[in-house]
Amino acid sequence: MRQQQQHMTSADWLSLIVLSMFWGGSYFFFKILVAEVPVFTIVAVRVVGAALILVAIVYLRGGSLPSSPAIWGAFAVVGIFNNIVPFCLIIWSESQISSGLAAILNATTPVFSVLLSHFLVEHQRLNAHRIAGVLIGLAGVCVLMGPSALLGLNLKSIAQLACIVAALSYAWVAIYARRFKALGVSPLVTATGQVIMSGAIITPVALLASRFQPFHQAPSAAVLASFAGLILLSTVFAYILYFKVLSSAGATNALLVTFLTPVSALLLGALVLGERLVTSDIVGTVLIFIGLAAIDGRALNLLRRPSVLTQRPR
Repeated sequence: MRQQQQHMTSADWLSLIVLSMFWGGSYFFFKILVAEVPVFTIVAVRVVGAALILVAIVYLRGGSLPSSPAIWGAFAVVGIFNNIVPFCLIIWSESQISSGLAAILNATTPVFSVLLSHFLVEHQRLNAHRIAGVLIGLAGVCVLMGPSALLGLNLKSIAQLACIVAALSYAWVAIYARRFKALGVSPLVTATGQVIMSGAIITPVALLASRFQPFHQAPSAAVLASFAGLILLSTVFAYILYFKVLSSAGATNALLVTFLTPVSALLLGALVLGERLVTSDIVGTVLIFIGLAAIDGRALNLLRRPSVLTQRPR
């Protein structure tokens, strides 16, 4: 087992920052699209467009897609819980809450991941700093949702709960998707297979739900630009960058994007969409970030061993 954490180069940090902008941008694009386009249509266009491009990339790189029905069945499960369910929930939620708040609530995915891993994954038990991180993160969620959510459900609180269910879906499917490595399926092929299956499932749903009129009106320039950004930046390029960071810096470092994505979403929402943060949003966000830092553990390790920075090889 590797004892030392992989070192992050300047290129890795740049890739991670750009990746967070791409993924944070998806909340921005969702906010624009949900005002004019049905939820199922948005999801269908995103995954089908991404599937076409990713299939082309796989074959241009000399790869191929698997033929095993079992693998395609697993792709379908991942497609449902990594794309269809969370995308639908997040997009609908943004018809009721800000894109920044949706991104912050979705950043709780690692909080639920460590909880689920404790019960579903061997050798990933909760320890003191993870328990503290989970409790602090959940406290942040409570602050964000506010007392009104506890007193009675309204559309805003239901939208916030939808984002939390989306985070749970992401957390569970991340554990499920670990099987692809054992099956010898590369990350790029996994990404391609799951968006193919997502498209195959959600497209007929979108057509039936819209009575074969997926767009209520001719798409505006803003809608077309948002779809292009969602497919190219937030899906295709984001996947490629993520796999690059995963390969060069390791999974633990790649998870740092969890801290950066909400920041990008908040900045885009505030600067472009004019969204405003209230005090509870700021306090809740800080608590969630502290919880994520406690779960990650590296900040605690640096506090315990301040000499690590001076001993790191250059």
